[in-house]
Amino acid sequence: MMPHPSPPPDDPAAAARALAKLTVAELRQRYAEVFGEPTRSNHKQHLVKRIVWRLQALREGGLTERARRRALELADDAEIRLSAPRVARGPGTTVAAAFEAGRSSSFPKPGAVIRREYKGRPVVVRVLPRGFEYEGEVYRSLTAIARKITGAHWNGVSFFGLPSARGKKAAEVDA
Repeated sequence: MMPHPSPPPDDPAAAARALAKLTVAELRQRYAEVFGEPTRSNHKQHLVKRIVWRLQALREGGLTERARRRALELADDAEIRLSAPRVARGPGTTVAAAFEAGRSSSFPKPGAVIRREYKGRPVVVRVLPRGFEYEGEVYRSLTAIARKITGAHWNGVSFFGLPSARGKKAAEVDA
């Protein structure tokens, strides 16, 4: 293997061009040299971008200690799932969500019950502060419940006949 070309230290574009000429195996070796640990990636463009970013961060000093501490604080507070759940969720399982987009003022408030009939069968959904309860199971959206009931994708607001942001029809809602 030939020695790695040394791109100009102050030109990230030149560094990216020089690194792009390397093979994936050479990029993986260069990554290990720059980061001090091996990579699992075999994606050439990703490796080039990460190496250029690291070289620039090393040259310019990276994040300040204050920014680094704040990033760690944010990462500790985040509810992040890195992989899909390994077991199927059963009835009564609650799915937690860190993000809440908020609801329209015309949307039923927590505690309200939404009723409709589907194929002759009554459908009753209770509105929760962070989701909806249907047949003892908690869902993040009305769309998920509509999908469970029909087996097809439906807009949950439309399926339950709730007033949309455009102010269309309203379903039977008990407060």
